[in-house]
This record gives sequence, structure tokens and C-alpha cells, in this order.
Amino acid sequence: MLAGCYTALVTPFNENGVDEKGLDALLDFQVEAGVKGVLAVGTTGESPTLSWREHNRVVEMTAGKCRGRCHCIAGTGSNNTKEALEGTKHAEKAGVQAVLLVDPYYNGPSSLEIRREYVEPVARAFPDMAIIPYVIPGRTGAQLMPQDIGILAQKFSNVSAVKEATGNLENMRLTRSIAGENFAILSGDDDKTLTMMLDPGIRACGVISVMSNIAPKAVVEMADAAQKGDRAKAQNLEQALKPLFGIVTVTTTEQSPHGQVACRARNPLPVKTLMSILGMPVGGCRQPLGKMTRKGLEMVRKALEQVWRENPEILAPVADCFGTDIEARLNDASLLEGLAYDSY
Repeated sequence: MLAGCYTALVTPFNENGVDEKGLDALLDFQVEAGVKGVLAVGTTGESPTLSWREHNRVVEMTAGKCRGRCHCIAGTGSNNTKEALEGTKHAEKAGVQAVLLVDPYYNGPSSLEIRREYVEPVARAFPDMAIIPYVIPGRTGAQLMPQDIGILAQKFSNVSAVKEATGNLENMRLTRSIAGENFAILSGDDDKTLTMMLDPGIRACGVISVMSNIAPKAVVEMADAAQKGDRAKAQNLEQALKPLFGIVTVTTTEQSPHGQVACRARNPLPVKTLMSILGMPVGGCRQPLGKMTRKGLEMVRKALEQVWRENPEILAPVADCFGTDIEARLNDASLLEGLAYDSY
């Protein structure tokens, strides 16, 4: 059963496209931190803006680096079942252990259709591959419901987990009651992971984490402590990580020439901005994602500074692995240049 901390890895870019040297370094950082696995080209990895050639290359590199050391999950979901099948076929050849199928976005099929016309064809075609549906209605406009997850779990032994990012605890409890004890519920929201793992009606077994891009060792330890029933240790780690968990998405109110506008910097923009501040090889996001606002940049900088001041051990592995002076970088205003828009 899937359990523990899996990192939804960002995809680093440079002026030539995917930064393969940077990707290799980020993968080393994750593996050495003891993550249970790495998710390549999920939505945190900006899968919507990668070509399939780039997508496949990232999967191949990740699978190769993880082989024999930790699990590799490939994001092969699409709003086109044919593409999902082709992506999963490539992932199987690359040697991954599982694939993640995000609910089909924009065309918005019903839960019945998601099950019958999307997940089932992939599960049937690849019986030896673990299939993980990814339920995130706030991004996709569609939702695979617990009732259909239960049918999938009963019908296909390789559909034995879900990445749950509905934010709805009652929905999660229903999934647990229908899908049974041996079904793995993985958190898709860093700030809800511990709640989901400790809730007796949910009993999540781990997380596919965004902020473990920055703090993999701490998130691993939090998930492991929760699994072992060490509530106090898990809660202490969650408290230390809370400033980071709170900025996976950053919302600010900006003043436009025509009045106030809410700006929502969504994953992976905040985490990539944090990684840039820390000197990790990551590059920017691909258009149409762009930059933080000045207010948003200050929010992420303050969160990073709080963690460094209060719990420096959370970020120490970054300094050790990438040879960065975190104290100096936090005090160097020039490093923030180019990370935010100058004006609305």
C-alpha cells in the first residue's frame, strides 16, 4: 500500500527548456532526504505546459534516478483518455511504479463517465500498474466521487489509492467507508495532511506534497510520526512547517487602474519562488503562469524567514545539499529582483 511522503516535484526550466542538470540535482535532494517516492510531471511539475516529448523525458529521468531507491509515480492524466493511455504506456516502459490520473479538466465529465470512460480503460490496459485517481475539483471542474472510487477499488486490484484534494473531510470519510481499510488515501493538500492522517474516519496514510520540494526531510518525518502514532512529534513538525504549508497558494488584493482586484498565485508559482530565493536550481514558471505580485512575494519571503528563524533545521538540508547561505540570501534584496511584477 502506498504510504508516507511523496514529493510532487517541480520541473526546473532554463532558457533551453527543461533544465536536466537541475532536475538531476533536485532528484538527488529528494532521494537523499528519504522520501517514499517522487511524482514526476504532476500539475506541480507544470504538466499542462510541457510537450509530450518533454513530459516523457522527465519521466524517464525521474524513473532512472529513483530506481532501486524510492518509488516513481508519473503524472499521465489528461482530459483525453487516448493521451492518458499513451502516457501510461510510456511510463510503464520507463519503469515507474504508479501513475496519477487527474480528473479530466474543462470538458468536465460526470463521476460515472470519469470512472467508465477514463480510469477503467487505463486500469484495464495496465493491470500491473498502480493507478491513482487524483481528485481536485477546484482545479478541474469535475470530481470522481467516493461511490465510483469504491466501484473501481472493488473491480480493479491496481486501483488501490486516491490523491484526495477536495478539501472536504466528509467526502474523505465517505471514501474510507466505501473503499475499505486496505485502500490508500493520500493527502493532496499539505495543510490538511496531518488532520487527514489523524482523523479516525479518514486514516490517510501519507501525502503527495508540494512543500517537500523545499523541506522533504521534515515532511517525511511528520508523515512517519503520524503513521507510527507519535501524535506529539507529528504535531510539532506540522507547526514548524505551517508557514510553508500556508503559502502553497497566495492570494493578495491588488490595486488596478480600475479598482481592486484579487490576485491568486497558485501552485507551483509560490513554491518555485521560494526555491529561487533559496538558490535551488528551478527557474521560473511557464506561461501563462508568470510572477508573484510584490505583496505576494513579501508574503512568501516572510514565511521563509519565519521558518528559518524559528526552526532552521527545516531548511538546513537545502543549505547542505545546494551549498547555499540561507541567512545571506534572506538578507539580500537583490535576489528578489525579477521574482515579482513591478506594478499591476
